[in-house]
Amino acid sequence: MTSETLSIEGLETVYDALATAIDQAGADNAQLFLVKLALLNAKALGDASRVQQQIAIALQDL
Repeated sequence: MTSETLSIEGLETVYDALATAIDQAGADNAQLFLVKLALLNAKALGDASRVQQQIAIALQDL
């Protein structure tokens, strides 16, 4: 597991790229795009329990 984190500027860059990609995917494909992205990131992270923790965190305060 890595302890690296993104800076605020890095998070803003990712947010902008994500928003643009969701717009490009369109309303009909946004959910599929997000699932594919989540699975690709889970594979890159390489730790199923960490991914499960991140899913739980993301569900908070929706």
